[in-house]
Amino acid sequence: MKKKSVIFAAITIVLILAANLPLAWGYFSTYTEAKGGVRIQPRKIETEIKEPEISAWTKHVVITNSEDGTPVYIRAKAFCGSDYTLIYDGGENWTPGEDGFYYYNKILNPGEETPELLVKIKDHPKDENGQEFNVVVIYESTPVRYDENGNPYFDWSQKLKANERGAE
Repeated sequence: MKKKSVIFAAITIVLILAANLPLAWGYFSTYTEAKGGVRIQPRKIETEIKEPEISAWTKHVVITNSEDGTPVYIRAKAFCGSDYTLIYDGGENWTPGEDGFYYYNKILNPGEETPELLVKIKDHPKDENGQEFNVVVIYESTPVRYDENGNPYFDWSQKLKANERGAE
């Protein structure tokens, strides 16, 4: 009878240890695998330039960000004929850069628009008859990026990939 009690006790201990073996093994293992993933789709960047009026040889440039877009930084630059010089006035909202662009000082959030950037032709001719002028304004936007401390910054060197197709 004593032999049966010892065998029964040994079987009980083996079953208890066997039931806890996966937990113990998981504790001592150093390698695990995980599968699966989530595709992250970046939000679209859709901005638009508006030139609501031209008066006194001045373009009034306003740039808007779409309602469903992403926060962006904006910069703008104007070009005209080589005979004339352009003067920019953006007040405290726009800052000139060394590269000829004027930078909007804040982040342009979805649904917002920039304050006016005025682009005026300096020493314009007094007589407009027979002369045509074309001031072309270009602008660029780049998504807001964040560093490891959560501070926003811009990266104007980032290039977008363009998919081009030839005529078929």
